Amino acid sequence: MARNSDDEEFLTVADCCRILRVPRSTFYKWLATGKGPRSIRIPNGERRISRREWLKWLEGQEAD
Repeated sequence: MARNSDDEEFLTVADCCRILRVPRSTFYKWLATGKGPRSIRIPNGERRISRREWLKWLEGQEAD
């Protein structure tokens, strides 16, 4: 049985860059330096970010 939970949805790097309006190179720098959201690498080498991790990371970026 398939589950349709938001926690199981994944964003691509392109999705994240579009949402944040940052260049792909900037987003990859964030990932490489540990400043970006946690991601997984799928067998074809692309990255995916779970919606849950994305939201958690965004909340951590809020300015005081």
